[in-house]
Amino acid sequence: MMWPSIALLAFVTLQRLAELVLARRNTAALLARGAREVAPEHYPTMVALHAGWIIGLWLLAPGRPVALLWFLVFMGLQALRLWVLATLKGRWTTRIIVLPGAPLVRSGPYRFLRHPNYAIVVGEIAALPLAFGLPLYAIVFSLLNALILHVRVKAENAALKSAMILK
Repeated sequence: MMWPSIALLAFVTLQRLAELVLARRNTAALLARGAREVAPEHYPTMVALHAGWIIGLWLLAPGRPVALLWFLVFMGLQALRLWVLATLKGRWTTRIIVLPGAPLVRSGPYRFLRHPNYAIVVGEIAALPLAFGLPLYAIVFSLLNALILHVRVKAENAALKSAMILK
C-alpha cells in the first residue's frame, strides 16, 4: 500500500515549505527591527542537505511500509517542534539572526536545552528514514547533519555570546 508513505512524505514536505515561509516572514520582521544575520555562508549548504534529505525520501520511500514505532517517534518530535515555535514566536527563523537588546529565551524547551530545535532536527533526520525501513539513509544523513550542525551551533553560540556582551 503506497498511500501511508506518500501521505507522510507530503505532510513533511508541506510542513517544511510552511516553515520556510514562516522563517522568511520572521527574518524580514527581525531585520526591520534592527537585527542582523550572522554566519550566512553555511545556510545554502544546510538548505541543500535538508532538500536532499526530503528528495531522497521521495525517491526511496513511496510504497514502503511505515513502522509504527518510528512514525510515533517522528510525530512526537513534531509536537516538540511546535513547542519550540510557540516559545520563540516571531523570533523563530532558519537563519542565525541576532536582535540587539533582546533577552535570551529561557522558557519552554529552552529551560532544558540550549538548542532544542537542533535536537529535534537530529531526531527527525534519523526517525523518518527509520520509519520507512531505511537505516543506512538515516545514518548517512545524520552524519551529514552532524557536520553542518557543528558549524552552525558554533556560529550561533558565538553570535549569542556576542549579543550578550554587546547588550
